[in-house]
Amino acid sequence: MKANQIMKIFKETAYVRMGGSAEELRTAEYIREQVRTLGLEAELQSFEVDMADIREAAFLADGVEIPCKGYRCAGNGEVEAPFYYLRSTDPFSLSQCRGKIVLVDGYMGYWMYQDLLENGAVGFVTYDGNANYRDRDIDQRELRSFVHKGNKIPGVNINAKDAIALIRKGTATAKICLKQEEYTGKSHNVVLDLPGQVPEYIVLTAHYDSTSLSQGAYDNMSGSVGLLGIAEYFVKHPHRYGLRFIWCGSEERGLLGSKAYCAVEENLKDCVLNVNLDMIGCIMGKFIYCATAEEKLCHYIEYFGMERGFGITGRQDVYSSDSTPFADKGIPAVSFARIAPNNTATIHNSYDTMAVMRGEQMVEDIAFLIAFVDRMAGAARCPVAKAMPENMKEKLDIYLLRKRAPK
Repeated sequence: MKANQIMKIFKETAYVRMGGSAEELRTAEYIREQVRTLGLEAELQSFEVDMADIREAAFLADGVEIPCKGYRCAGNGEVEAPFYYLRSTDPFSLSQCRGKIVLVDGYMGYWMYQDLLENGAVGFVTYDGNANYRDRDIDQRELRSFVHKGNKIPGVNINAKDAIALIRKGTATAKICLKQEEYTGKSHNVVLDLPGQVPEYIVLTAHYDSTSLSQGAYDNMSGSVGLLGIAEYFVKHPHRYGLRFIWCGSEERGLLGSKAYCAVEENLKDCVLNVNLDMIGCIMGKFIYCATAEEKLCHYIEYFGMERGFGITGRQDVYSSDSTPFADKGIPAVSFARIAPNNTATIHNSYDTMAVMRGEQMVEDIAFLIAFVDRMAGAARCPVAKAMPENMKEKLDIYLLRKRAPK
């Protein structure tokens, strides 16, 4: 692919496309059309996702209404209670949550939510954004089903500037009103097969959905374009192993597309390796890998980078992307990304646009990825062991919430 073609795709997909939305489906169909320009046919495979339409969301602090967005899938309810800022998760601090609406730092993750329930919180408030930015954007968040497990308390999200003001003023009481319609919707994976000479195949993944404020050029239309570039190359070049390309839906909602694919055991029977792209081609930043596989793969990639004259660093670890469900099923997986410094490009907010992308850098990154995949797909035997090391199994248990990380 050429730089100008790549930037055209960024321009044509410059809109929010949350998992399960009409805009996400529009993008899936757009990707399928891009595949057709290569003379190929991709399939849209649907899977169910939890959806919700917020009818009313209000948050009052000492009687003053604060701009907010209600948590989707957090049920319906109205609660008024003392307000408490949970600065630390030590046992004493958590014990102060009982009967209160609790402000927490960061996302509402699984363990935080369990701690709030166990300690008797009746509602919660999170915040995002940056106190030093001009905007007052508020992300649309959700209480995921694997977090609440049917036990819901109402929650809202506010801007960081308002969170700071609440604590500065010493807010004493709060009220949350949340009304919504919850239902089951659909998201889609876009799947393309390029058969090889043997039944075994390498699966290449990238998600195409975005968060509620983001056009998602960097995270992760860049990876989706990367898959198109790799597919374009292999249409014209023979490969021993088959290649399956999956543009994953609803990654930003908890890796739902890759989890749905990996939940079907038959899908993984002949899979030998997963190569995942999540954020490449940014103007600034270094190219990295993260291998959830045997450590030998790390050395291989670094040697390969030197052989190609392509700067790359990385580690053996679990990556927060669509590679993880494959690794959890025992498929060796590696994610590639170009990670920009936070003051040059950010994600999950309104600043993730094509303005942070460079077509020429995309071309360079895709060329390296093609070379790596070509080496794997052309191998007499895929050199990566189809076995998950014990240290990675433990990290997967922690990431996938089967085990709590040591404090």
